[in-house]
Amino acid sequence: MEEKLMSKKKPTYPINDSLDSYLKECNRKIKIPVFYDDLLRFSGSIVVYDSNDEDTLWVRVYYEEHERPEIESSLKKVYTILHSDGNEDAIEFLNIDAIDYCTFGNSKPFRVRVRNILNDNYTYIYVKKADASRIYGLELEHMFSPNRINFLVYKNTLIEEHIAGIPGDVFIKDFLPDLSDQAKSQIAKEFVKFNERCQMRLLGDMRSYNYVIIPIHDFDHVEYKIRAIDFDQQCFEGKLKVYQPQFFKENFDMVDIVMNKLQPSSIEQYKKEERSILAKRILNSRSRYETLVNCMCEDTISTEENLKELREHLYNFTLDLKFRRSKSMGEVLKTALDFVKRNYENVNMKRLLEG
Repeated sequence: MEEKLMSKKKPTYPINDSLDSYLKECNRKIKIPVFYDDLLRFSGSIVVYDSNDEDTLWVRVYYEEHERPEIESSLKKVYTILHSDGNEDAIEFLNIDAIDYCTFGNSKPFRVRVRNILNDNYTYIYVKKADASRIYGLELEHMFSPNRINFLVYKNTLIEEHIAGIPGDVFIKDFLPDLSDQAKSQIAKEFVKFNERCQMRLLGDMRSYNYVIIPIHDFDHVEYKIRAIDFDQQCFEGKLKVYQPQFFKENFDMVDIVMNKLQPSSIEQYKKEERSILAKRILNSRSRYETLVNCMCEDTISTEENLKELREHLYNFTLDLKFRRSKSMGEVLKTALDFVKRNYENVNMKRLLEG
């Protein structure tokens, strides 16, 4: 029988004063003209199907005629604030093509399609209910992953930019079987590094539909990168396996490629590379990182039961007693990242002495 990794549905955690001050200092907190609750006032909806006529779990929502112009105008302003300096000169060239709502998952987001009517280029923005653990996840992704995240928070509303890529479940089903052996080896390498990155920074629930695959065309081949798109499960669950994408059944095809294409020595090499990169990013963003982690240490973003379970798993994994002494999920994360940084610095010092 398959082990059940995820617990019951995660609650939404409020933004405390420390996190609110951090967001303001980092220019993440900006006044916006529309709130998540405003978009909930839709009067009707229809199901959105994909190109294969399958239910996408999104519904397209509609608003009363007297409300829609104001909502669309506000969303255009939000777009300009998120992507530029909030200058409203370009608003007349923007159109809100659709507003979709998803009842699947924790955040129940709205997806807004914004199109430039001059050239038909379009992108999406997401409007979600603000959740402290998700915001911590977004900030940690911004600091410690190869990517940068653009988002805004105001009161109970979170605005996120769209992360482009092929959804992992679609890629595994439609693209992975036809890749060349070289491409599969490269995907295997990226999955090992992605798995290690999620584990080290305690980002959970990376099932295949919670990350995207991004093909990058180089001059003689295609590189593939894996990027998380869902940050609801930052430091919430108690099982360590939740923070290791390899243990989700939705990723078994990726794990199979890793086992078939990479030698154990290569897997260990890629893990070390990712740990070293993370340690360097911690050192390079020390001030911002320390401020954020201090906010997390004072915050409640999980249950006491999950906290006790996770710190015991991590103690057994590392034999570091600091995990057992952690009093919050923030302290657990700080101990985990300090462990990575300390090992990196010790290795560097040893090489320096040997040199």
